[in-house]
Amino acid sequence: MDKVMKSINKTMTVEKALSFMEDGMTIMFGGFGGVGNPPSLIEGMLKKGIKNLTLIGNDAGFPDIGVGRLVSQGRVKKLIASHIGSNPVAGKLMTEGALEVEFSPQGTLAERIRAGGVGLGGILTDTGAGNPIVGKGKQSVIIQGKSYFVETALTSDISIVNAKSADKYGNLIYDTSARNTNPLVAMAGRMTFAEADSIVETGDLDPEAIVTPGVFIDGIVQSEGVNWKWAWEEK
Repeated sequence: MDKVMKSINKTMTVEKALSFMEDGMTIMFGGFGGVGNPPSLIEGMLKKGIKNLTLIGNDAGFPDIGVGRLVSQGRVKKLIASHIGSNPVAGKLMTEGALEVEFSPQGTLAERIRAGGVGLGGILTDTGAGNPIVGKGKQSVIIQGKSYFVETALTSDISIVNAKSADKYGNLIYDTSARNTNPLVAMAGRMTFAEADSIVETGDLDPEAIVTPGVFIDGIVQSEGVNWKWAWEEK
């Protein structure tokens, strides 16, 4: 098995990864406020002109940071996220009716993605119970006298994640807090592409440090690093 894994090389160019992406797809992304978003894949999506996307991820980023750039440039028709407050363009588009936003509480969102990744149909949660806005259109069940919402699982046509290190089989190690939702997102895509700061030979990563096994990864691209200024940097 070890020889088989070492013979598999999933590295590819950004252009090759983008060849699997089309208008109208559902794209799931890892990251929080841009931290953990894969910058080179996002830049490639912008240059390719991909549009009418449904995005699933923690938030709308910032107008010029991370996936927020896709939102700000009008490439997204629907966003499923826990908040959009850091990207005022997303709020403006939502108010104007140009962007559909489905809000999901952050913990519930993470569990919906995890459920999608492990093949479950959904989860049960009492978050928002008793709130008619949260419960609108949702099935509810009673278990041992307590009411729960049925929250459907989330999956994507393609997931994109950002890692600190990858080997050529696709095993991934993340960079501290940039790990955030990336491991869950990596599991939930019909195809998953990982962008990594460094790519090493299979077997060179510490197996105890690997978070995402390569079986979830279809392609690995070399990161060119972020091409935006973070919110805390002087402009």
